[in-house]
Amino acid sequence: MDVQQEVLRVEGLKTHFKTQDGSVKAVDGVDFHVNQSRTLGIVGESGCGKSVTSLSIMRLLPRNGRSLAGRILLEGRDLLKLPEDEMRAIRGDDVSMIFQEPMTSLNPVFTCGEQVAEAIRQHKKVDDQEARKRTVDLFKLVGIPAAERRVKDYPHELSGGMRQRVMIAMALSCDPKLLIADEPTTALDVTIQAQILELLRGIQQQKQMAIILITHDLGVIAEMAQDVIVMYAGKVVERGTVEQIFEKPLQHQGQAPERHQGHRPSPLQPAAGLPLRPPLPARLRPLPDRLPGTDGPGRQPHGGLLPVRRGVRARHRGQAPTDREGQLSAGATPAAGDGKPLVRVQNLVKYFPLRGGILQRTVAEVKAVDDVSFDVRSGEVLGLVGESGCGKTTTGRLLLRLIEPTRGTIEFDGRDLTRMKPDELKKTRSDMQIVFQDPYASLNPRLPIGEIIGEGLSNMGVRDRHQREERVAAILDKVGLRRYYINRYPHEFSGGQRQRIGLARALVLEPKFVVADEPVSALDVSIQSQVLNLMADLKDELQLTYLFISHNLSVVEHISDRVGVMYLGKLVEMSSTEDLFKNPKHPYTKFLLSAIPKPDPRQHRQRLILSGDVPSPINPPTGCRFHTRCPIAQFPICSEQQPAFELKSTGHWAACHFAEQTKELEKESGFVAPAIEAVDEEAAAIGQAERSAASEPEDVLESELDEEARRRSSEPLGGE
Repeated sequence: MDVQQEVLRVEGLKTHFKTQDGSVKAVDGVDFHVNQSRTLGIVGESGCGKSVTSLSIMRLLPRNGRSLAGRILLEGRDLLKLPEDEMRAIRGDDVSMIFQEPMTSLNPVFTCGEQVAEAIRQHKKVDDQEARKRTVDLFKLVGIPAAERRVKDYPHELSGGMRQRVMIAMALSCDPKLLIADEPTTALDVTIQAQILELLRGIQQQKQMAIILITHDLGVIAEMAQDVIVMYAGKVVERGTVEQIFEKPLQHQGQAPERHQGHRPSPLQPAAGLPLRPPLPARLRPLPDRLPGTDGPGRQPHGGLLPVRRGVRARHRGQAPTDREGQLSAGATPAAGDGKPLVRVQNLVKYFPLRGGILQRTVAEVKAVDDVSFDVRSGEVLGLVGESGCGKTTTGRLLLRLIEPTRGTIEFDGRDLTRMKPDELKKTRSDMQIVFQDPYASLNPRLPIGEIIGEGLSNMGVRDRHQREERVAAILDKVGLRRYYINRYPHEFSGGQRQRIGLARALVLEPKFVVADEPVSALDVSIQSQVLNLMADLKDELQLTYLFISHNLSVVEHISDRVGVMYLGKLVEMSSTEDLFKNPKHPYTKFLLSAIPKPDPRQHRQRLILSGDVPSPINPPTGCRFHTRCPIAQFPICSEQQPAFELKSTGHWAACHFAEQTKELEKESGFVAPAIEAVDEEAAAIGQAERSAASEPEDVLESELDEEARRRSSEPLGGE
């Protein structure tokens, strides 16, 4: 079979939804194709039509959705014309899909293993024993620890990351020709994300599988895709190879946002050859209300795709900014924190009992947080990062005494929270608030947002209704929401707006300290930047202190003044953000940093893939808890002696026996730090040619473009 054989071609696809307000053109004339062994990346903001495109291919549209026009050709067969029984045979066998939200995609009444085995039995015609064996092998392949036991677990018994891995195992179970991955790693830690991306890449090379990768993470696109299309308002507004799109994007949707004074760069702000953190802070400028080449604010792009240079087409033939860094205004933000601890944690421990037997006796304990000590300084943002299950969320909830510690002390503003009586603790709660991860699940769907936000005021004794409404209206102003939204319900808002509501609920009581638990993980990158900028503005305006919990190191780098790294219930490193990202001391931190996808396809890194599974917190390893996965572990000291959390340099703490000797040990063990290899000659030649074209007079370039349009009016994506 030819490596370059076309697997899927979509021509003129139009998918509309019938609503009470009329027909919604979710996908409006989309064309693309994907070849065998190649990955097509589809990028765009929420609502642009990228997920509806994938559902149209799978013919899994809701009842009010219908593909009205176009063709979807899978190896020449038009999927839109197939009877349902033939289409059912194709799903899972020839075409599989990894859905964005695993909890709603998995059946809660069947075990995870049974759901994967069902797909294998359906398409591969094997017996139960063989299906179960293949299921266990798939669970191991996607990195699920204790696979033999986990196949018996129900979806609600697994973490979000584990559920997503089950979805990936199910999608790969029948070796499909085309895999559609809709935000496959959004819910995963960077280390697991790196493993999954390497897994998909390896399986693709082995099986010559075509992949359609839908994501808002440009770093993932840069590392995985060969071809890219950019969607906006249901249309393809730009297409080209990944090198062409990243080198010189023509659409505002594809351009790096301009940066401004006030905050660090966002995750979408890389610049080749420049440090991740510039000398001065920077912030994002949102996209304009009216994009060039559209019919108005939020309306659909007009006109067809224009050839802007060889192999690249876009609806807007504007000049993309050549300086990705943008302009930084004079001035700087005030220094974070005054050095005085607002929160002080000492020897904090939280064990969760596991009960069993008829008498429900404690048979084991989950060591979620185990002897953690740190300070949160007044006015600073302390980031807390680590893999799922490391204890960071438990730590945040312990600090607010939403759960009771097993032992240890938590001081807030000089007072010991662990010794407070309920009445005293209730009065203190107005000074400590939390922003939850899921902006929809954390809001009561039966209450209007005015009551949701004002509920805390009622609990704190603000009985006057008019006063409550005024304070709610004032905080809505601060978080950028209209006052007349006060009587609307949560389902009437977008994800970004719901997170602003959650932020308003936390801030209406005028707290000093806010725990932000994954506050932007469920949002698009463009919405993430808005929420992060808002949080930073409110921090300065209201003199807030944040504990910012996240598994996204790029987001943490953007907003945090200091960063703490947790692994299996232990704090393993803490430092200023700049020092930690430039000079990590702990091997685990180096793995985390290496796993961050870089949004530049010209950079070929020697990525560090963290091998092995996370040990069980029920029975964690003795000595250093990371020694079972550490490439520089020395025995017997690392396996027997627990390293102290010590000051290794000014303001830089780490728990590693060999923090000062890591470079020598790395060379001996073959463990090497991330390195950027030279840009390959082909990519360099493309970049040079495009820079030369950009410098030519506009009339000459236009003439060449017109000629190119006539000659290559239907030029396909790279790979044919």
